[in-house]
Amino acid sequence: MMSFTLRELAGTLLGLAIAAFMIYFPYAWCGRRRESEESYGLKWFMGKGAAFETTLSVLLSVVPLTFVSYYWPMGFDFKTVGGPFRLDLLTALNMLGGGLGASFIEETFYRGWLQTIAVRKMGAWLAIPLVALLFALSHLFVAPSWLRVATFFPGIIMGLLRHRHGSVLPSIIYHALCNVWAVWWIPR
Repeated sequence: MMSFTLRELAGTLLGLAIAAFMIYFPYAWCGRRRESEESYGLKWFMGKGAAFETTLSVLLSVVPLTFVSYYWPMGFDFKTVGGPFRLDLLTALNMLGGGLGASFIEETFYRGWLQTIAVRKMGAWLAIPLVALLFALSHLFVAPSWLRVATFFPGIIMGLLRHRHGSVLPSIIYHALCNVWAVWWIPR
């Protein structure tokens, strides 16, 4: 039987409340302002070329990172261990589920709602890096680490995918694949 401390329970409930806000608020915003969800990229679709560009983005970013993470001296010796970080099945499934859920939640909030507002106010070339920076900094709340801030770079790619294709779906797919990769390759 699992038992939780009051602090763990409070942290879980706070996390759920934040996740609910991040995924539902953008839709409520559109409804309240009588703006179309599509104008915020919140109607999910893969337009012409989106599948190709999403796949290409994954190949051009995640595949090289695999080699970098395998040979980068991060305090975790992959060569001694014999490969990427090993997880037990339950932990891996838990992390995969969390990572996949996070891709929907974070892309809806950051690339759907926040990036749309920022692009309207300052243009895409300022807004996309700014939202990517806020996205990266938000990862410090989970676990402070320089590696968490490195999410700025995939944040740029996700922002460009959202901007080019008018939907958060390409950025959700890219984000989800990056999270699946991270469960396998990033040492804890």
